[in-house]
Amino acid sequence: MSGPGSEWLDDEAGPIVRSYALTRGRARPATAEAFDMITIVATAARPRSGSPGIGPEHLDILEMCLQPQPVAEIAARIRLPLVVVRVLLGDLLHHRLITVTRPQRQESTISKERLLREVLHGLQAL
Repeated sequence: MSGPGSEWLDDEAGPIVRSYALTRGRARPATAEAFDMITIVATAARPRSGSPGIGPEHLDILEMCLQPQPVAEIAARIRLPLVVVRVLLGDLLHHRLITVTRPQRQESTISKERLLREVLHGLQAL
């Protein structure tokens, strides 16, 4: 196997080596931020030219997130494992190039009770 980037791949290792190389061996984001699959990511700024630690995959994510995107959609569109995308997003957040919005969680007793009643009525209708 030859060509650019071939030093990171061989017939036996396949794309796993590439993912490991993209994250520089990291399995968790550099920030304490957790990226759920439904967390919405939006581009906040463009990196300065030659920003250290910002690679082509980071730039692809920034371009994609000009329109806010959920983390799961980013991973699907960029065709990288979710764990890799989370690390890349952590890098972008560390550089303040993205904003992150988490969905609101409704944990009130009233909404839980209402949901349970709706489920009960649905079951009774069967």
